[in-house]
Amino acid sequence: MPEIYPIGGGKGGVGKSFIAASLGVMFANCGKKVVLVDLDLGASNLHTFLGIKNPKRGIDSFLNKKVKKLEHVAFPTNVPDLFIISSLHCSIEIANLFYTQKQKIINAIRKLPFDYILLDLGSGTNFNTLDFFLTSNKGILILTHEPTSVENSFRFIKAVYLRKLKQIVKQHAFNFAVKNAAADPNNAVIKSHDIIKIVLKYDPDREKFLKEKLSELRFKFIINLFRKNLDPKLGEKIETVCNQHFYSNFQFLGNISYDERIYDTVLLKKLFVLKYPYTAPSIDLKKIADEITKVRKSASLTSQIS
Repeated sequence: MPEIYPIGGGKGGVGKSFIAASLGVMFANCGKKVVLVDLDLGASNLHTFLGIKNPKRGIDSFLNKKVKKLEHVAFPTNVPDLFIISSLHCSIEIANLFYTQKQKIINAIRKLPFDYILLDLGSGTNFNTLDFFLTSNKGILILTHEPTSVENSFRFIKAVYLRKLKQIVKQHAFNFAVKNAAADPNNAVIKSHDIIKIVLKYDPDREKFLKEKLSELRFKFIINLFRKNLDPKLGEKIETVCNQHFYSNFQFLGNISYDERIYDTVLLKKLFVLKYPYTAPSIDLKKIADEITKVRKSASLTSQIS
């Protein structure tokens, strides 16, 4: 089974595409078959980080039924075993996907024949972005130390959590009052703990089931553009707060150091981790990639034993 890691965030400009491309290189260099899927629909730029000027095919060919399988539009990069599925040639209106189009993409992503699938998402909390982030239970959130980035990240987490909670209620057997509260389009201010309270009131026997489904979420997050004069414990503090207030698991993967040469390599359409492999950001990214693969190896070993 492929490992799917949606990479998102509540704020633009935090380095989602840079990190997605860099982790893709790290995984591919370990001998894994990797595909990067550009789901920043309407603002596609992941190909630029990979030094690709104009991918000849992409998601548009799949949606237009020019190809039957999404894997057929995976475009090879200059890195062995690393591919990209671009959205560069999609219509400008692609950001406003129909529900059936979104589900078609999500279902196709889950069937891609790769070891690692990294989804580079747009910013914000629209339903398309949230649902792409929930393509798997292992979404990675990218933020910086800026107060606005931290604030938007918490808002993104709450939105994803509420979206998942509503999906659980909709897809499984719950009391009518619970389903009605979760599905009410006029109740724009309902929060996740409100639904849980309603479950406790009208459907207490389903509380354990609901919490078990929420506990399947394994969110991870990375702090990018880290400078030495900043609080090195911020990530750990966010991890603690999230694990105290949600029924899901949160893991801080680490900081990625700031380096002005990252911007220079983007302008040159070069991969920073290949051009400067021994710099602090590249070492940080390698540690994060190793942590992710370690979790996979541990899960695989546990499965074999059981």
